Amino acid sequence: MTSHPRRRTLAAALSGLVVLALAACATPAPATTGDDLPDDAPLVAFYGDSYTKGTGASDASLRWSTQIAESRGWREFNPSVDGLGFINNRTLFGDGDLPSQIIEQDPDIVFVTMGLNDNFSFPFAADAIESQIDDDLQRLRTELPDARFIVVEPFWYTGERPESVGIIIDWVRDAAERIGADHIEGASLWIQGREGEMAADGLHPNDAGYAEMTRLMDEALLELGL
Repeated sequence: MTSHPRRRTLAAALSGLVVLALAACATPAPATTGDDLPDDAPLVAFYGDSYTKGTGASDASLRWSTQIAESRGWREFNPSVDGLGFINNRTLFGDGDLPSQIIEQDPDIVFVTMGLNDNFSFPFAADAIESQIDDDLQRLRTELPDARFIVVEPFWYTGERPESVGIIIDWVRDAAERIGADHIEGASLWIQGREGEMAADGLHPNDAGYAEMTRLMDEALLELGL
């Protein structure tokens, strides 16, 4: 897929800036788990950032995505990247980007948990963020017509919420509706301002924080029949 000139220019600008993003305290995170499960076990792919990668947990097995997958007997493909947004910290749009990696796996279920880091690019990239949210979701739906999509309201982490948080939440929800995806509301509040559930860096959940995210995600998925 060919990149749009506007996005190539924006990507170059972003790569030359020191952009605040939740990318510290890296935790090793294998892309695929559940190798001991049968080949016909559902394959679930996660398109996300550090909060889905599990950064801040003492072990990748304690991140919410792996806990959810293991409890349901799902094989997990999780290539999530620290600091990644629909636009923030992103240099690839097309072949080689995370959506293309997910498409190659042909998963049964796709989780989209993106948008937190785009708040840091919002002041100069709002139009590009709105456009790319729709582009990514439409592309995934077109290339994976048989997959079930679960689009999660973008996570947030501090008690103070910039205006952009609500705007990006609305864009993600509207794009999810356009592709007929299930949408999980309220996730921006799950870890917001919960100091005792944050890692030492103050940016990412700790083990207790990921346990709380797992509990709340489990409740949301049960309401969806999963």
